[in-house]
Amino acid sequence: MSSLLEQMKQPGFYPHPVKTPIELMQTHVSYVFLTGDYAYKVKKPVNFGFLDFSTLERRQHFCQEELRLNQPYAPEIYLEVLPITQTDSKLVLAGEGEPVEYALKMSQFPQDTLLVNLFEQSQLTEAHMEELGRVVAQFHAQAPSNDYIRSFGTVDKVREALDENYKQTNKYIGSVQTQQQYEETQEFSDRFFKQRQELLSARREKGAIRECHGDLHLRNICLWHDKIQLFDRIEFNEPFRFVDVMYDVAFAVMDLDARGCKNLGNAFLNTYVEQTGDWEGLQVLPLYLSRQAYVRAKVTSFLLDDPEVPEDAKQEAAATAADYYRLAWEYTKTNQGRLMIMSGLSGSGKSTVARRLARHLGAIHLRSDAVRKHLAGISLDQQGGDEIYTPEMNQRTYDRLLELGIMLASQGFAVILDAKYDRQALRKEAIAQAQAHQLPLQILHCIAPVEVLCDRLSSRTGDVSDATANLLEKQRATAEAFTEAEQSLVTSLDTTQDWASQLGLKS
Repeated sequence: MSSLLEQMKQPGFYPHPVKTPIELMQTHVSYVFLTGDYAYKVKKPVNFGFLDFSTLERRQHFCQEELRLNQPYAPEIYLEVLPITQTDSKLVLAGEGEPVEYALKMSQFPQDTLLVNLFEQSQLTEAHMEELGRVVAQFHAQAPSNDYIRSFGTVDKVREALDENYKQTNKYIGSVQTQQQYEETQEFSDRFFKQRQELLSARREKGAIRECHGDLHLRNICLWHDKIQLFDRIEFNEPFRFVDVMYDVAFAVMDLDARGCKNLGNAFLNTYVEQTGDWEGLQVLPLYLSRQAYVRAKVTSFLLDDPEVPEDAKQEAAATAADYYRLAWEYTKTNQGRLMIMSGLSGSGKSTVARRLARHLGAIHLRSDAVRKHLAGISLDQQGGDEIYTPEMNQRTYDRLLELGIMLASQGFAVILDAKYDRQALRKEAIAQAQAHQLPLQILHCIAPVEVLCDRLSSRTGDVSDATANLLEKQRATAEAFTEAEQSLVTSLDTTQDWASQLGLKS
Protein backbone atom coordinates (compact mmCIF):
# COMPACT_ATOMS: atom_id res chain seq x y z
CA MET A 1 0.00 0.00 0.00
CA SER A 2 2.88 2.41 0.71
CA SER A 3 4.16 2.00 -2.87
CA LEU A 4 0.69 2.73 -4.22
CA LEU A 5 0.37 5.87 -2.11
CA GLU A 6 3.73 7.19 -3.27
CA GLN A 7 2.99 6.56 -6.93
CA MET A 8 -0.49 8.12 -6.72
CA LYS A 9 1.15 11.29 -5.41
CA GLN A 10 3.11 11.56 -8.68
CA PRO A 11 1.67 13.59 -11.58
CA GLY A 12 2.78 10.95 -14.09
CA PHE A 13 0.43 8.38 -12.58
CA TYR A 14 -2.58 10.11 -14.12
CA PRO A 15 -3.58 10.20 -17.82
CA HIS A 16 -4.64 13.84 -17.56
CA PRO A 17 -3.16 17.14 -16.37
CA VAL A 18 -2.98 17.52 -12.59
CA LYS A 19 -2.58 20.31 -10.11
CA THR A 20 0.58 19.87 -8.07
CA PRO A 21 1.33 19.05 -5.41
CA ILE A 22 -1.31 16.33 -5.37
CA GLU A 23 -3.07 16.49 -2.03
CA LEU A 24 -3.70 13.30 -0.06
CA MET A 25 -6.59 13.27 2.38
CA GLN A 26 -7.45 10.27 4.51
CA THR A 27 -10.09 8.98 6.86
CA HIS A 28 -10.00 5.81 8.94
CA VAL A 29 -11.25 3.83 5.89
CA SER A 30 -9.97 5.52 2.74
CA TYR A 31 -7.36 7.60 0.94
CA VAL A 32 -8.50 10.42 -1.35
CA PHE A 33 -6.13 12.00 -3.88
CA LEU A 34 -7.04 15.48 -5.12
CA THR A 35 -5.55 16.07 -8.58
CA GLY A 36 -7.34 19.21 -9.74
CA ASP A 37 -10.22 18.22 -12.01
CA TYR A 38 -10.65 14.77 -10.50
CA ALA A 39 -10.45 13.05 -7.12
CA TYR A 40 -9.60 9.36 -6.68
CA LYS A 41 -10.70 7.37 -3.66
CA VAL A 42 -8.90 4.17 -2.65
CA LYS A 43 -10.29 2.08 0.18
CA LYS A 44 -7.95 1.02 2.96
CA PRO A 45 -7.47 -2.74 3.49
CA VAL A 46 -9.09 -2.65 6.94
CA ASN A 47 -11.66 -4.72 8.83
CA PHE A 48 -13.49 -3.00 11.68
CA GLY A 49 -16.25 -5.58 11.97
CA PHE A 50 -18.95 -3.18 10.82
CA LEU A 51 -16.83 -2.57 7.71
CA ASP A 52 -14.66 -5.10 5.87
CA PHE A 53 -12.38 -3.91 3.05
CA SER A 54 -9.73 -6.52 3.86
CA THR A 55 -9.59 -8.20 0.44
CA LEU A 56 -9.19 -6.84 -3.07
CA GLU A 57 -12.48 -8.41 -4.10
CA ARG A 58 -14.32 -6.63 -1.29
CA ARG A 59 -12.71 -3.30 -2.11
CA GLN A 60 -13.77 -3.69 -5.75
CA HIS A 61 -17.30 -4.62 -4.72
CA PHE A 62 -17.69 -1.67 -2.38
CA CYS A 63 -16.22 0.77 -4.91
CA GLN A 64 -18.94 -0.36 -7.30
CA GLU A 65 -21.56 -0.11 -4.54
CA GLU A 66 -20.48 3.41 -3.69
CA LEU A 67 -20.83 4.39 -7.35
CA ARG A 68 -24.25 2.70 -7.63
CA LEU A 69 -25.66 4.36 -4.54
CA ASN A 70 -24.34 7.88 -5.11
CA GLN A 71 -24.41 8.37 -8.86
CA PRO A 72 -28.22 8.73 -9.16
CA TYR A 73 -28.25 11.62 -6.67
CA ALA A 74 -24.88 13.21 -7.50
CA PRO A 75 -24.18 12.27 -11.16
CA GLU A 76 -21.89 15.26 -11.63
CA ILE A 77 -19.60 13.98 -8.88
CA TYR A 78 -19.52 10.18 -9.26
CA LEU A 79 -17.98 9.03 -12.55
CA GLU A 80 -16.56 5.47 -12.65
CA VAL A 81 -14.54 2.75 -10.92
CA LEU A 82 -11.08 2.15 -12.41
CA PRO A 83 -8.67 -0.74 -11.88
CA ILE A 84 -5.04 -0.13 -10.93
CA THR A 85 -2.73 -2.66 -12.54
CA GLN A 86 0.99 -3.37 -12.25
CA THR A 87 3.64 -3.53 -14.96
CA ASP A 88 7.00 -4.53 -13.46
CA SER A 89 7.35 -2.13 -10.52
CA LYS A 90 5.10 0.49 -12.04
CA LEU A 91 1.43 0.86 -11.13
CA VAL A 92 -0.92 1.99 -13.90
CA LEU A 93 -4.35 3.58 -13.59
CA ALA A 94 -6.89 1.81 -15.84
CA GLY A 95 -4.10 -0.29 -17.29
CA GLU A 96 -4.16 -3.77 -18.86
CA GLY A 97 -3.60 -6.93 -16.86
CA GLU A 98 -4.60 -8.15 -13.43
CA PRO A 99 -5.83 -5.40 -11.07
CA VAL A 100 -3.96 -4.94 -7.81
CA GLU A 101 -6.27 -2.21 -6.51
CA TYR A 102 -9.34 -0.16 -7.46
CA ALA A 103 -10.03 3.57 -7.38
CA LEU A 104 -13.31 5.43 -7.51
CA LYS A 105 -12.97 8.38 -9.89
CA MET A 106 -14.97 11.50 -9.04
CA SER A 107 -15.18 15.06 -10.25
CA GLN A 108 -13.25 17.22 -7.82
CA PHE A 109 -15.41 20.05 -6.61
CA PRO A 110 -13.83 22.98 -4.76
CA GLN A 111 -13.31 22.11 -1.12
CA ASP A 112 -14.74 25.45 -0.07
CA THR A 113 -18.15 24.27 -1.34
CA LEU A 114 -18.35 21.64 1.40
CA LEU A 115 -20.85 22.72 4.03
CA VAL A 116 -18.26 22.08 6.71
CA ASN A 117 -15.95 24.63 5.07
CA LEU A 118 -18.76 27.11 4.50
CA PHE A 119 -19.45 26.78 8.21
CA GLU A 120 -15.81 27.35 9.13
CA GLN A 121 -15.78 30.46 6.93
CA SER A 122 -18.95 31.72 8.70
CA GLN A 123 -20.84 31.53 5.38
CA LEU A 124 -23.33 28.79 6.28
CA THR A 125 -26.72 30.38 6.85
CA GLU A 126 -30.15 29.40 8.12
CA ALA A 127 -31.37 29.73 4.53
CA HIS A 128 -28.85 27.05 3.49
CA MET A 129 -30.12 24.79 6.26
CA GLU A 130 -33.74 25.33 5.28
CA GLU A 131 -32.87 24.39 1.72
CA LEU A 132 -31.04 21.31 3.02
CA GLY A 133 -34.22 20.38 4.89
CA ARG A 134 -36.16 20.48 1.63
CA VAL A 135 -33.46 18.54 -0.26
CA VAL A 136 -33.28 15.78 2.34
CA ALA A 137 -37.07 15.58 2.54
CA GLN A 138 -37.21 15.06 -1.23
CA PHE A 139 -34.35 12.54 -1.09
CA HIS A 140 -36.19 10.51 1.55
CA ALA A 141 -39.46 10.69 -0.37
CA GLN A 142 -37.70 9.04 -3.33
CA ALA A 143 -35.67 6.56 -1.27
CA PRO A 144 -36.83 2.97 -1.75
CA SER A 145 -38.39 0.82 0.94
CA ASN A 146 -39.53 -2.80 0.86
CA ASP A 147 -40.05 -5.70 3.24
CA TYR A 148 -36.32 -6.47 3.32
CA ILE A 149 -35.35 -2.87 4.04
CA ARG A 150 -38.09 -2.55 6.68
CA SER A 151 -36.76 -5.67 8.41
CA PHE A 152 -33.81 -3.54 9.56
CA GLY A 153 -36.20 -1.42 11.62
CA THR A 154 -36.98 -4.10 14.19
CA VAL A 155 -35.93 -3.44 17.77
CA ASP A 156 -33.35 -6.21 17.59
CA LYS A 157 -31.79 -4.85 14.40
CA VAL A 158 -31.67 -1.24 15.58
CA ARG A 159 -30.30 -2.30 18.92
CA GLU A 160 -27.64 -4.50 17.34
CA ALA A 161 -25.81 -1.51 15.87
CA LEU A 162 -25.85 0.44 19.14
CA ASP A 163 -24.70 -2.54 21.18
CA GLU A 164 -21.84 -3.02 18.72
CA ASN A 165 -20.81 0.60 19.27
CA TYR A 166 -20.60 0.08 23.02
CA LYS A 167 -18.67 -3.15 22.61
CA GLN A 168 -16.14 -1.56 20.26
CA THR A 169 -15.49 1.45 22.49
CA ASN A 170 -15.21 0.10 26.02
CA LYS A 171 -11.44 0.06 25.60
CA TYR A 172 -11.51 3.87 25.40
CA ILE A 173 -13.05 4.25 28.87
CA GLY A 174 -10.68 6.21 31.04
CA SER A 175 -8.92 7.85 28.09
CA VAL A 176 -11.42 9.69 25.89
CA GLN A 177 -14.66 8.89 27.71
CA THR A 178 -15.60 8.38 31.34
CA GLN A 179 -17.10 5.33 32.96
CA GLN A 180 -20.18 7.39 33.88
CA GLN A 181 -20.71 8.58 30.32
CA TYR A 182 -20.33 5.05 28.97
CA GLU A 183 -22.73 3.48 31.45
CA GLU A 184 -25.42 6.19 31.36
CA THR A 185 -25.41 6.43 27.57
CA GLN A 186 -25.86 2.67 27.31
CA GLU A 187 -28.54 2.68 30.01
CA PHE A 188 -30.49 5.29 28.05
CA SER A 189 -30.58 3.22 24.87
CA ASP A 190 -31.37 0.04 26.79
CA ARG A 191 -34.30 1.81 28.45
CA PHE A 192 -35.49 3.26 25.14
CA PHE A 193 -35.57 -0.18 23.50
CA LYS A 194 -37.46 -1.61 26.44
CA GLN A 195 -40.03 1.15 26.83
CA ARG A 196 -40.57 2.37 23.23
CA GLN A 197 -41.04 -0.87 21.31
CA GLU A 198 -44.48 0.21 20.08
CA LEU A 199 -43.04 3.45 18.74
CA LEU A 200 -40.31 1.64 16.83
CA SER A 201 -42.87 -0.80 15.41
CA ALA A 202 -45.04 2.13 14.33
CA ARG A 203 -42.08 3.64 12.49
CA ARG A 204 -41.72 0.43 10.48
CA GLU A 205 -45.41 0.27 9.70
CA LYS A 206 -45.44 3.90 8.61
CA GLY A 207 -42.68 3.25 6.08
CA ALA A 208 -40.06 5.35 7.86
CA ILE A 209 -37.38 2.69 7.33
CA ARG A 210 -35.89 3.44 3.94
CA GLU A 211 -32.63 3.18 2.02
CA CYS A 212 -31.20 6.39 3.44
CA HIS A 213 -27.85 8.15 3.25
CA GLY A 214 -26.41 6.78 6.47
CA ASP A 215 -23.65 9.37 6.99
CA LEU A 216 -25.35 12.72 6.50
CA HIS A 217 -23.03 15.28 8.07
CA LEU A 218 -21.49 18.51 6.82
CA ARG A 219 -18.44 16.88 5.23
CA ASN A 220 -20.72 14.82 2.97
CA ILE A 221 -22.81 17.72 1.66
CA CYS A 222 -21.68 20.40 -0.77
CA LEU A 223 -23.13 23.49 -2.38
CA TRP A 224 -21.86 23.06 -5.93
CA HIS A 225 -23.27 24.33 -9.22
CA ASP A 226 -25.78 26.38 -7.20
CA LYS A 227 -27.44 23.38 -5.59
CA ILE A 228 -27.03 21.35 -2.44
CA GLN A 229 -25.68 17.88 -3.23
CA LEU A 230 -25.51 14.86 -0.92
CA PHE A 231 -22.63 12.45 -1.47
CA ASP A 232 -20.63 9.62 0.16
CA ARG A 233 -23.62 7.50 1.14
CA ILE A 234 -22.83 4.45 3.25
CA GLU A 235 -22.08 1.54 0.90
CA PHE A 236 -20.32 -0.89 3.21
CA ASN A 237 -22.99 -1.79 5.73
CA GLU A 238 -26.70 -2.30 5.07
CA PRO A 239 -27.79 -1.74 8.69
CA PHE A 240 -26.20 1.73 8.51
CA ARG A 241 -28.16 2.57 5.34
CA PHE A 242 -31.48 0.76 5.82
CA VAL A 243 -32.59 3.00 8.65
CA ASP A 244 -35.27 5.31 9.96
CA VAL A 245 -35.27 8.61 8.07
CA MET A 246 -34.72 10.29 11.45
CA TYR A 247 -31.35 8.53 11.59
CA ASP A 248 -30.21 10.69 8.67
CA VAL A 249 -31.80 13.83 10.08
CA ALA A 250 -30.14 13.25 13.45
CA PHE A 251 -26.68 13.04 11.86
CA ALA A 252 -26.94 16.53 10.35
CA VAL A 253 -28.49 18.02 13.49
CA MET A 254 -25.85 16.43 15.71
CA ASP A 255 -23.04 17.68 13.50
CA LEU A 256 -24.26 21.26 13.83
CA ASP A 257 -24.84 20.86 17.57
CA ALA A 258 -21.27 19.59 17.95
CA ARG A 259 -20.03 22.72 16.18
CA GLY A 260 -21.95 24.98 18.56
CA CYS A 261 -24.57 26.04 15.99
CA LYS A 262 -27.82 24.68 17.34
CA ASN A 263 -29.75 27.40 15.49
CA LEU A 264 -28.62 26.01 12.14
CA GLY A 265 -29.57 22.50 13.19
CA ASN A 266 -32.95 23.78 14.29
CA ALA A 267 -33.53 25.47 10.93
CA PHE A 268 -32.78 22.20 9.13
CA LEU A 269 -34.86 20.07 11.50
CA ASN A 270 -37.97 22.26 11.49
CA THR A 271 -37.90 22.62 7.71
CA TYR A 272 -37.52 18.87 7.25
CA VAL A 273 -40.39 17.85 9.52
CA GLU A 274 -42.63 20.58 8.12
CA GLN A 275 -41.97 19.35 4.59
CA THR A 276 -42.56 15.69 5.45
CA GLY A 277 -45.21 16.07 8.15
CA ASP A 278 -43.27 13.48 10.15
CA TRP A 279 -43.55 15.24 13.50
CA GLU A 280 -44.12 11.88 15.22
CA GLY A 281 -40.65 10.90 14.07
CA LEU A 282 -39.19 13.44 16.47
CA GLN A 283 -39.93 10.96 19.25
CA VAL A 284 -37.03 8.78 18.10
CA LEU A 285 -34.70 11.73 17.52
CA PRO A 286 -32.97 11.62 20.95
CA LEU A 287 -32.00 7.98 20.40
CA TYR A 288 -30.46 8.71 17.02
CA LEU A 289 -28.83 11.97 18.10
CA SER A 290 -27.00 10.08 20.85
CA ARG A 291 -26.18 7.23 18.48
CA GLN A 292 -24.74 9.55 15.81
CA ALA A 293 -22.58 11.46 18.28
CA TYR A 294 -21.36 8.14 19.66
CA VAL A 295 -20.50 6.88 16.17
CA ARG A 296 -18.44 9.99 15.48
CA ALA A 297 -16.70 9.44 18.81
CA LYS A 298 -16.04 5.81 17.89
CA VAL A 299 -14.60 6.36 14.42
CA THR A 300 -12.47 9.21 15.72
CA SER A 301 -11.21 6.93 18.49
CA PHE A 302 -10.10 4.42 15.86
CA LEU A 303 -7.55 6.96 14.60
CA LEU A 304 -5.78 6.54 17.95
CA ASP A 305 -4.96 2.96 16.99
CA ASP A 306 -3.76 3.70 13.43
CA PRO A 307 0.07 3.60 13.22
CA GLU A 308 0.00 5.76 10.07
CA VAL A 309 -1.65 8.69 11.88
CA PRO A 310 0.92 11.24 13.19
CA GLU A 311 1.10 11.86 16.94
CA ASP A 312 -0.14 15.44 16.76
CA ALA A 313 -3.16 14.28 14.75
CA LYS A 314 -3.82 11.63 17.39
CA GLN A 315 -3.86 14.25 20.12
CA GLU A 316 -6.39 16.26 18.15
CA ALA A 317 -8.44 13.10 17.55
CA ALA A 318 -8.47 12.32 21.26
CA ALA A 319 -9.90 15.74 22.11
CA THR A 320 -12.50 15.46 19.33
CA ALA A 321 -13.55 11.98 20.42
CA ALA A 322 -13.94 13.13 24.03
CA ASP A 323 -16.25 15.96 22.88
CA TYR A 324 -18.40 13.54 20.89
CA TYR A 325 -18.67 11.04 23.76
CA ARG A 326 -19.78 13.90 26.01
CA LEU A 327 -22.37 15.05 23.48
CA ALA A 328 -23.75 11.51 23.06
CA TRP A 329 -24.20 11.39 26.84
CA GLU A 330 -25.83 14.85 27.01
CA TYR A 331 -28.45 13.82 24.44
CA THR A 332 -29.68 11.15 26.86
CA LYS A 333 -30.79 13.74 29.42
CA THR A 334 -34.50 14.61 29.29
CA ASN A 335 -35.43 18.29 29.49
CA GLN A 336 -38.61 19.84 30.87
CA GLY A 337 -40.96 20.25 27.95
CA ARG A 338 -42.88 23.47 27.45
CA LEU A 339 -45.63 24.82 25.23
CA MET A 340 -45.77 28.26 23.65
CA ILE A 341 -48.83 29.43 21.76
CA MET A 342 -48.70 32.17 19.16
CA SER A 343 -51.76 34.37 18.77
CA GLY A 344 -52.62 37.21 16.45
CA LEU A 345 -54.12 38.17 13.11
CA SER A 346 -52.63 37.12 9.78
CA GLY A 347 -49.59 39.24 9.01
CA SER A 348 -48.98 40.15 12.65
CA GLY A 349 -45.56 38.47 12.59
CA LYS A 350 -46.44 35.25 14.43
CA SER A 351 -44.31 33.02 12.22
CA THR A 352 -41.38 35.43 12.21
CA VAL A 353 -41.39 35.55 16.02
CA ALA A 354 -41.95 31.80 16.31
CA ARG A 355 -39.12 31.00 13.91
CA ARG A 356 -36.69 33.28 15.71
CA LEU A 357 -37.72 31.89 19.09
CA ALA A 358 -37.42 28.31 17.84
CA ARG A 359 -33.83 28.93 16.76
CA HIS A 360 -33.02 30.44 20.15
CA LEU A 361 -34.66 27.71 22.25
CA GLY A 362 -34.13 24.73 19.97
CA ALA A 363 -37.92 24.45 19.83
CA ILE A 364 -40.16 22.57 17.43
CA HIS A 365 -42.09 25.10 15.36
CA LEU A 366 -45.51 23.77 14.37
CA ARG A 367 -47.33 25.97 11.85
CA SER A 368 -51.06 25.48 11.48
CA ASP A 369 -50.80 26.23 7.75
CA ALA A 370 -48.47 23.26 7.26
CA VAL A 371 -50.49 20.97 9.53
CA ARG A 372 -53.67 21.91 7.62
CA LYS A 373 -52.16 21.08 4.22
CA HIS A 374 -50.75 17.76 5.42
CA LEU A 375 -54.23 16.87 6.73
CA ALA A 376 -55.70 17.84 3.37
CA GLY A 377 -53.10 15.80 1.48
CA ILE A 378 -51.83 18.69 -0.63
CA SER A 379 -48.28 19.99 -1.05
CA LEU A 380 -47.17 22.91 1.06
CA ASP A 381 -46.61 25.14 -1.96
CA GLN A 382 -50.09 24.45 -3.35
CA GLN A 383 -52.82 27.05 -2.90
CA GLY A 384 -55.56 25.64 -0.72
CA GLY A 385 -59.18 25.91 -1.78
CA ASP A 386 -62.19 26.85 0.32
CA GLU A 387 -62.66 23.20 1.28
CA ILE A 388 -59.61 23.24 3.55
CA TYR A 389 -60.82 26.34 5.42
CA THR A 390 -64.22 25.10 6.55
CA PRO A 391 -65.13 25.21 10.28
CA GLU A 392 -64.71 21.43 10.40
CA MET A 393 -61.24 21.59 8.85
CA ASN A 394 -60.28 24.44 11.17
CA GLN A 395 -61.18 22.28 14.16
CA ARG A 396 -59.29 19.29 12.77
CA THR A 397 -56.23 21.49 12.24
CA TYR A 398 -56.25 22.88 15.77
CA ASP A 399 -56.92 19.44 17.24
CA ARG A 400 -53.96 17.99 15.35
CA LEU A 401 -51.75 20.95 16.22
CA LEU A 402 -52.46 20.53 19.93
CA GLU A 403 -52.14 16.74 19.77
CA LEU A 404 -48.66 17.05 18.29
CA GLY A 405 -47.69 19.82 20.69
CA ILE A 406 -48.70 17.89 23.80
CA MET A 407 -47.07 14.69 22.53
CA LEU A 408 -43.73 16.40 21.90
CA ALA A 409 -43.72 18.69 24.94
CA SER A 410 -44.52 15.69 27.15
CA GLN A 411 -41.31 14.09 25.87
CA GLY A 412 -39.11 17.04 26.71
CA PHE A 413 -39.34 19.26 23.64
CA ALA A 414 -40.01 22.98 23.69
CA VAL A 415 -42.90 23.40 21.22
CA ILE A 416 -44.31 26.50 19.56
CA LEU A 417 -47.85 26.25 18.20
CA ASP A 418 -48.04 28.85 15.45
CA ALA A 419 -51.67 29.71 14.65
CA LYS A 420 -54.09 32.59 15.10
CA TYR A 421 -55.56 31.17 18.32
CA ASP A 422 -58.12 33.96 18.08
CA ARG A 423 -60.96 32.04 19.77
CA GLN A 424 -61.31 31.53 23.50
CA ALA A 425 -62.42 27.92 23.07
CA LEU A 426 -59.22 27.01 21.21
CA ARG A 427 -57.03 28.67 23.82
CA LYS A 428 -59.01 27.16 26.69
CA GLU A 429 -58.47 23.63 25.36
CA ALA A 430 -54.73 24.22 24.91
CA ILE A 431 -54.42 25.59 28.45
CA ALA A 432 -56.41 22.67 29.89
CA GLN A 433 -54.28 20.09 28.06
CA ALA A 434 -51.05 21.77 29.17
CA GLN A 435 -52.22 21.80 32.78
CA ALA A 436 -53.33 18.16 32.59
CA HIS A 437 -49.85 17.18 31.41
CA GLN A 438 -48.12 19.56 33.84
CA LEU A 439 -46.51 21.55 31.05
CA PRO A 440 -45.55 25.23 31.35
CA LEU A 441 -47.52 27.31 28.86
CA GLN A 442 -47.07 30.81 27.51
CA ILE A 443 -49.15 32.81 25.02
CA LEU A 444 -47.32 35.24 22.72
CA HIS A 445 -49.78 37.71 21.23
CA CYS A 446 -48.43 39.49 18.16
CA ILE A 447 -49.89 42.86 17.17
CA ALA A 448 -49.27 45.51 14.51
CA PRO A 449 -51.25 48.37 12.97
CA VAL A 450 -53.78 47.19 10.40
CA GLU A 451 -52.02 49.01 7.56
CA VAL A 452 -48.84 47.09 8.39
CA LEU A 453 -50.78 43.82 8.37
CA CYS A 454 -52.14 44.64 4.92
CA ASP A 455 -48.72 45.55 3.56
CA ARG A 456 -47.16 42.36 4.91
CA LEU A 457 -49.85 40.11 3.48
CA SER A 458 -49.81 41.86 0.11
CA SER A 459 -46.05 41.44 -0.24
CA ARG A 460 -45.90 37.83 1.03
CA THR A 461 -44.61 35.30 -1.52
CA GLY A 462 -43.45 31.70 -1.41
CA ASP A 463 -45.00 31.00 1.98
CA VAL A 464 -47.09 28.03 3.10
CA SER A 465 -49.81 30.42 4.31
CA ASP A 466 -52.71 31.21 1.97
CA ALA A 467 -53.86 34.25 3.98
CA THR A 468 -54.51 37.45 2.03
CA ALA A 469 -55.25 41.01 3.07
CA ASN A 470 -58.97 40.72 2.27
CA LEU A 471 -59.36 38.29 5.19
CA LEU A 472 -58.31 40.84 7.79
CA GLU A 473 -61.67 42.56 8.24
CA LYS A 474 -63.39 39.28 9.06
CA GLN A 475 -60.54 38.17 11.35
CA ARG A 476 -60.71 41.43 13.29
CA ALA A 477 -64.46 41.14 13.69
CA THR A 478 -64.43 37.55 14.96
CA ALA A 479 -61.29 37.58 17.16
CA GLU A 480 -62.13 37.09 20.83
CA ALA A 481 -60.32 39.03 23.55
CA PHE A 482 -58.26 37.27 26.20
CA THR A 483 -60.18 36.44 29.35
CA GLU A 484 -59.08 37.58 32.75
CA ALA A 485 -57.92 34.03 33.50
CA GLU A 486 -55.73 34.06 30.36
CA GLN A 487 -54.08 37.42 30.96
CA SER A 488 -51.37 36.07 33.27
CA LEU A 489 -50.19 33.77 30.45
CA VAL A 490 -50.08 36.44 27.76
CA THR A 491 -47.11 38.46 26.53
CA SER A 492 -48.07 41.03 23.88
CA LEU A 493 -45.48 41.83 21.22
CA ASP A 494 -45.73 44.83 18.91
CA THR A 495 -43.83 43.38 15.96
CA THR A 496 -43.14 46.83 14.52
CA GLN A 497 -40.99 47.49 17.59
CA ASP A 498 -38.00 45.72 19.19
CA TRP A 499 -39.98 42.67 20.24
CA ALA A 500 -36.87 40.46 20.42
CA SER A 501 -35.55 42.26 23.50
CA GLN A 502 -38.83 41.56 25.29
CA LEU A 503 -38.15 37.85 24.82
CA GLY A 504 -34.51 38.10 25.84
CA LEU A 505 -33.23 37.53 22.31
CA LYS A 506 -30.28 39.29 20.77
CA SER A 507 -31.12 41.89 18.15
